[in-house]
Amino acid sequence: MDQRVLRLYQENQGIYGAGKLRYLLASSYHEYPDISIKRVQKSMRRQNLRSITVKKFKAGRPTKRILKTYKNLLNQDFSTTGLNQKWVADITYIYTLADGWCYLSTIMDLHSRKIIGYHFDRTMQTSIVLKALDDAFSKRKIEKGLILHTDLGSQYTSIDYETKLKAMNLCHSYSQKGCPYDNAGIESFHALLKKEHVYQRSAYSNFEEAKLQVFSYVQGFYNNRRIHSSLAYLSPNKFEQKISAA
Repeated sequence: MDQRVLRLYQENQGIYGAGKLRYLLASSYHEYPDISIKRVQKSMRRQNLRSITVKKFKAGRPTKRILKTYKNLLNQDFSTTGLNQKWVADITYIYTLADGWCYLSTIMDLHSRKIIGYHFDRTMQTSIVLKALDDAFSKRKIEKGLILHTDLGSQYTSIDYETKLKAMNLCHSYSQKGCPYDNAGIESFHALLKKEHVYQRSAYSNFEEAKLQVFSYVQGFYNNRRIHSSLAYLSPNKFEQKISAA
């Protein structure tokens, strides 16, 4: 059993703890249909295997109450009944040795937790969020009443961005200032990206290397292979395939 636990651990970049490894062991090998989590934990201890600790996203509190200028339509209600009901978007920073800070703009469908659009760039101008939006539009059907939630960054409140959303009949929802939990879904993804991939190696040498590695994580691993307990231990892609087949 130890060899199989080790194999599953290595195949998934060491990010899974005993709970997810127990599920993979039971679903991949017929001789372990009812294996307990304690047996998996013991196997991991024998082999000195430890999952990468992923700290839960923890929101801070607003420093003060502010007058709401933009509507928070999502209002921390992350529940969905289908795809293309609620999207969330944000920008994160990734450091490179030759090119300094680079920027990743991503959009997630809350129902499947799939990254449906993204763009990696050297600058954090409005074009980065517009290109991520175009990427999402090229892959998804826009449903009536679709909400796109963002923070109050200048890119997301720009005239160009607002104009594009209105043209596509999207309802724009905004986090309150100082309330990162309003956008916890995409914040959590960026935390996973950093903890499971970016911080597991030395700094990227340049923009091109970082771009390739971001693609590898988002498309090669996260969307296609990373299982989520909230998705019945399916990856975002497999979860969406299951929906389509139903």
